[in-house]
Amino acid sequence: MKVQQFLDHHGISRNPFAEEDAQTDPVFKEFCIESTYHPTWDKVYGDPAEPSTSIIFGEKGSGKTAMRLQLARHIEHYNDRHPGRRLFVIHYDDFNPFLDRFRDRLSNRNRRPERVLSLFKLWDHMDSVLSLAVTGLVDHILGVRQPSTAVICDLDPALIDKLDRHQARDLLLLAACYDQSTAETFKGRWHRLRRRLRFQSWRSYWPLAFGWSWLIGWLALYIALWANGHGSRIWPLWLFAIIPLLGFIPWLWKSWKNFWLARGILGRMRVGIHETNPLRQVLMQFSPAELSGQPLPNKDSTDDRYELLMKLQGLLAQLGHSGIIVLVDRLDEPHLVNGSAELMKALLWPLLDNKFLKHTGIGVKLMLPIELTRFIEREERDFYQRARLDKQNMIPSFEWTGESLFDVATARLKACAKPGAAPALADLFEPSVTQQRMIEAFRTLRVPRRLFKFMYSLIAAHCNAHTDQAPSWTIAPTLFESTLALSLRDQDAFDRGVGAG
Repeated sequence: MKVQQFLDHHGISRNPFAEEDAQTDPVFKEFCIESTYHPTWDKVYGDPAEPSTSIIFGEKGSGKTAMRLQLARHIEHYNDRHPGRRLFVIHYDDFNPFLDRFRDRLSNRNRRPERVLSLFKLWDHMDSVLSLAVTGLVDHILGVRQPSTAVICDLDPALIDKLDRHQARDLLLLAACYDQSTAETFKGRWHRLRRRLRFQSWRSYWPLAFGWSWLIGWLALYIALWANGHGSRIWPLWLFAIIPLLGFIPWLWKSWKNFWLARGILGRMRVGIHETNPLRQVLMQFSPAELSGQPLPNKDSTDDRYELLMKLQGLLAQLGHSGIIVLVDRLDEPHLVNGSAELMKALLWPLLDNKFLKHTGIGVKLMLPIELTRFIEREERDFYQRARLDKQNMIPSFEWTGESLFDVATARLKACAKPGAAPALADLFEPSVTQQRMIEAFRTLRVPRRLFKFMYSLIAAHCNAHTDQAPSWTIAPTLFESTLALSLRDQDAFDRGVGAG
């Protein structure tokens, strides 16, 4: 008996339980994302008009990624309804590129995963977030064909044209430091952004213009002396050969300063991909007055990063975005972490800083593995004073009740129903499998992913037990119980770290 034959009989167009990952689950993305919520949804989502931080701890398969995708979708709807007060969304969920670049800058003795992660500081996290934000923002300003998927924003070209020179300078400085696009050359993309912002950089050429004017003036003097028969007075020759080049000293001094400034930025901004000379050439496009006193990521501290973050917020406010939401997820997936709770802790702990998490106009939504709660319970007073978890809308356990999992399964059935059909979960089972028994069984499975695995295995086992010529349209209680026992055994093995779950 085929699975689709069984589903067709009950008016179901496709298997509602085939997918286990929200990122690749069409049923969730097309239907359930708008209608199926965890009971803690309101606390996590909060009020978009006042971005706030939330910290959620949940076990694997509990729906943390689904919650992140739901947050992004609902913020998109909010942005559509409030065009003047949009939220700028940053998905900070792929740590591998940043950790790889960071590791490449370390010496060989510091390249062990535990050492790399212990050296990854709060300002490195802030640089990573700024890199995602600035790269996505520049993509949208330039209208590239495939903008960064890590950022959700909607820009009005008319507002871009209203940026004044100081705001254009701030954006160009942010792009010089944080634009990590590889779709085109760094210099070519930066100059394209400069032209889009109508930022004239002719003032930066004064030292070079002075050098050429000085050179041409002295050459004209030499020619005049030789033409009038006074060439013998040009003595000593080496001195008169050097004098024309002295006019380039201001330009050479500026180049030297910008070279070391570029070196300083690349030495401290350890998650980037830029090289020294292209960055120096970009910095040469600013006059000394425009760079003087500007915050740049050339120190091992968060002070300049906060100022750069505020500059980004000011630009986004001008472009119609009143706040920023940072969605942090998949902390256990980087290859350097490899699922280790200790390494997850090393990566996360610098980010748990109240000054950053409560920064005005920013809401950080952290979807964290449940394994980290045992480390929090062991921390001392200094950690709690720095993190202030009591102010972060913390959800210690992303739990599902049997009733809520029953509702999730019912919602997925309805999402996959054929037009005019209204399948119910009870229709799949013999009457002896009551709703109460289903709820009790679902409660032992704990999370949606294990529920989906159980239901998929159960339907497949039922169909495999019958032929096409003698089909059975309801699942027997004995099969329900035996499949549940196998699922609980696999779940126990996964909890002990010796199974795939």
